[in-house]
Amino acid sequence: MEKMIINKAIVCADGFSMSVQGHEGAYCHPRINNAEKYTEVEVGFPSQREELLMEWAESPNRPTETVYAWVPITVVRDVIAKHGGIVQGELPPGIPFLRAPPDQ
Repeated sequence: MEKMIINKAIVCADGFSMSVQGHEGAYCHPRINNAEKYTEVEVGFPSQREELLMEWAESPNRPTETVYAWVPITVVRDVIAKHGGIVQGELPPGIPFLRAPPDQ
């Protein structure tokens, strides 16, 4: 049995943060541990309401206290870009790591 990897939440240049997970216990595709590439991932507990994610919200009335199931990696990429890129955190394989410019 392969070890389940739990990624550290990402923090973007503007302070926005969210958890992005891909493993057998997450709402993702493929739903296995340590996939070479995920095409859909679970996003959880964003620091603020993010309209790009709302279609996948489990509890839309509580957008910062819920998970977002089977979010396409292209949407995650767009959210990261919208918030200025990543300054810290980890992503499942398959999602481009859009690092914030060094002056952020």
